[in-house]
Amino acid sequence: MRAERSGHVLNIRSVGGFATAPAAGLYGASKCALEGVSEALHGEPAPLGVRVTIVEPGGFRTDFLSSLSMQVEPASIADYADGAGPVREALAKNDGHQPGDPVKAAKAIVDITEVAESPLRLQLGADAIERVEAKPDLVRSELDRWRHVALSTGL
Repeated sequence: MRAERSGHVLNIRSVGGFATAPAAGLYGASKCALEGVSEALHGEPAPLGVRVTIVEPGGFRTDFLSSLSMQVEPASIADYADGAGPVREALAKNDGHQPGDPVKAAKAIVDITEVAESPLRLQLGADAIERVEAKPDLVRSELDRWRHVALSTGL
């Protein structure tokens, strides 16, 4: 890509890397790391004509939630039932019922490589949009609530 002065790096992440959930911490952390790498990479090859896009899909009807793909530890700790339990149950219940169409997602990913100014982030699915929109509201609320503490640490 560098020699050709052209190309597009597509890092398939997950909306779970932007807004993770209980019971999905390790998955979310690995996807969050991919965002950091992609953001850093974004500006480096840009002068060479190489673009970077982080694809953040929500739930799509794939085998991702099936036992063929996702392995869930059968043992659980009762103390975490209220935090992780509902997420574990939802993941099992939603297998095969995810709202996204993988064929449409694949087309959107291909299409984004053909536009002149591609985004750094591309969310796919209404559920992805909902989760991305909710996180800045949470961050802003906490920032406003604890602003006085942050400002108290200055000179």
